Amino acid sequence: MKTFSKENLKKYALNYLNRYASSKKNLELILLRKVKKLRVEERDYESYIKIILKELEDNKIINDENLANSIAFTYARNGKSKKIIKYHLIKKGIKSKDINNALEKLEDEIPDFEYESAMIFAKKKKLGKFGKLYNKEKDLSKMARAGFSYDLIKKILN
Repeated sequence: MKTFSKENLKKYALNYLNRYASSKKNLELILLRKVKKLRVEERDYESYIKIILKELEDNKIINDENLANSIAFTYARNGKSKKIIKYHLIKKGIKSKDINNALEKLEDEIPDFEYESAMIFAKKKKLGKFGKLYNKEKDLSKMARAGFSYDLIKKILN
């Protein structure tokens, strides 16, 4: 992309979305970074970016709610705690309404997902009964840093 135009910026956005799933806010930051890298003199680029994001949202190419659901379910399957999932979604620039909906949906479909995630985490990290060496304090602190509650950690490690 050597010259700056709305069409080139849209192509860049679509190419980015082909490779990575992104939230609306994250894509906006990516496009702003691209424009600054090109050292564009024009001041209309912010309105171009807003128009591009609106078009992509209207055509359902970017959907923060679907992204939030996808990330939440993937992270739950990988042994991440509810706190870590929420933090990651906030970092991605997803609205709190979409985050709460995704977590509610996750809890509806997998009622005890936090316990299952903690079990997966303990197995992956070889903590408690899943490991060869058992150091209760170290195992407890690893799980606490991963965002699991003390009561849940006690259930998993005992």
